[in-house]
Amino acid sequence: MDFTSHHPKEPWLRRAGVRLCRRWWLKAIIMAFGMTVFFAVYFRVLNHPQFPVTIMPLTAIDRLIGFQPGTLYLYISLWFYVTLAPALLSDRQEIISYALAAIVLSAIGLGIFFLWPTSVPQPDVDWSRYPEFAFLKSADAPGNACPSLHVAFAVFTAVWLERLLRRLGAGYCARGFNWLWCLGIVYSTVAIHQHVFLDALAGAMLGAMVAALHLRWLGVRPISA
Repeated sequence: MDFTSHHPKEPWLRRAGVRLCRRWWLKAIIMAFGMTVFFAVYFRVLNHPQFPVTIMPLTAIDRLIGFQPGTLYLYISLWFYVTLAPALLSDRQEIISYALAAIVLSAIGLGIFFLWPTSVPQPDVDWSRYPEFAFLKSADAPGNACPSLHVAFAVFTAVWLERLLRRLGAGYCARGFNWLWCLGIVYSTVAIHQHVFLDALAGAMLGAMVAALHLRWLGVRPISA
């Protein structure tokens, strides 16, 4: 169902605001619970590898990009970005469906990390010169590298936001900004040496695959707007 057909003259931002308020408590509970469980499992797998850890190789693209500390803020912005798509959902079935797709994405990534632990090469960076990285480096060791779930969730979110923005009748500027934000997050994972290019590529493929399969499933089982 095309959500815009019911309110052709109403600004899309107003309709987005209405959607944000619908079932906000359900969305907040699911997101908070989901992130808590995800990180508990993520750090368990990260800190207790069961198999030999593979060091991911650098490519020419990694050497071309180099270290760009200013992109740290783009990297961190993922944690706000990933809340946007679920926050704009209003139908209970769609909210639960989205949560299940996110669980599938997490399970695939964490399963790969468990069976094939990976890490990134130690970068030639004096981290003492960049105190803003202290928390990231202390909390998230350079493991669970490939596929980058940071990238996977960014791409998964971007695909869903494109769908929702179209449904709301948003213009090219808003939809283009969505994709630029996603690309900025993807780029930042390599630019701060948290991942290498192959990690980001694998993560993008994983996020796009899960999003595509999920939307295909929704096409078979239409859910009201």
